[in-house]
Amino acid sequence: MSNGIDWDDWERRLAELWAAFDTVDAITFIARVEALAAELPAGHAIGLFERASAQDSTGHETEAEPLYRQALENGLKGIRRRRATIQLASTLRNLGRAGEGVALLTAERSKPSDELDDAVAAFLALCLVDAGRTKEAAALALGSLSRHLPRYNRSLKRYAETLLADQ
Repeated sequence: MSNGIDWDDWERRLAELWAAFDTVDAITFIARVEALAAELPAGHAIGLFERASAQDSTGHETEAEPLYRQALENGLKGIRRRRATIQLASTLRNLGRAGEGVALLTAERSKPSDELDDAVAAFLALCLVDAGRTKEAAALALGSLSRHLPRYNRSLKRYAETLLADQ
């Protein structure tokens, strides 16, 4: 327990809510996330992140953006920090500001590696496409994919590098 919050129970209830995402309407889902976030201290980075994610997942990118930014500014840590960066970049792309998404995700690629590396690359590729940098996007996506193929890994990686050299 921290600050009177049973984190295991809170995380369990949050996971159950996200698991039910496709079974509830957007207004109800957002209200339920808001209620869970309200159990945390005001301005808590995790609560802000979950609120942003709920807004974003229900198509309210304009409402999500400041919540993501505030969550990051308030010290969001660990895997949620990386998820917030990815999701903020995607939101910016959807809001027509792909260049900002490119900058965020390019910086994120220099952070320590984890299970979200390919997600960073994938969303960076999407931002690059929207920014008009299609060869760079294809090279990034193919280079990331090359690590997962049962064969042709080196060939695909070289072709991806060639795309960048041709720019």
